[in-house]
Amino acid sequence: MSWTRGVLAVLAVCVLLLTGSAGCGSGDVEEPEAGDSATPVGKLLDATDEEGRRYREVAAEHAPEVGIEVQPEDDDSWDVRLSVRDFRFSPGGTEAKAVAGRGVAHLFLDGDLLTRLRGPRYRLPAGLVPRGTHQITVRLYADDDTVWAVDGEPVESTADVTASDAEPTGATRPEEIEGPTATEPAADR
Repeated sequence: MSWTRGVLAVLAVCVLLLTGSAGCGSGDVEEPEAGDSATPVGKLLDATDEEGRRYREVAAEHAPEVGIEVQPEDDDSWDVRLSVRDFRFSPGGTEAKAVAGRGVAHLFLDGDLLTRLRGPRYRLPAGLVPRGTHQITVRLYADDDTVWAVDGEPVESTADVTASDAEPTGATRPEEIEGPTATEPAADR
């Protein structure tokens, strides 16, 4: 065999491999990317979240997990930190498909959606947390907007936070309360 035939044969094999004409399957089938699951992930349930997004059931041993910690800051804002296991945050522009252990987190305040997170930290402004006790919940979603779920329950975590006034009120500073004092005679009160 001459060297020109050998080069032509190698080129023909390269063309076949690059165009997908050789090998198993047709060129119309999308191949999974590195790290992606080659099979459908979990089972879609009929159950939905408050916004109508379906739950995607996965086995507990393969399910992502999330924890939440909320700490007050000096400027009355709140530092929200997530800890995840078997989960990675997807960057913006990620294709809308479910991939095992990947997606975004939704952050809720008293059941109302605050934001979608693509990372483990968030600064919650003080103005969004009025005085009183509130629940901050984080829930994990796949990139196709389905809710990661285990045993029919969403993969989520909740923390209670209590916001108080920055300055003490008159009721907490007795020296500023106007009115009779205990040293005044009862008739004068």
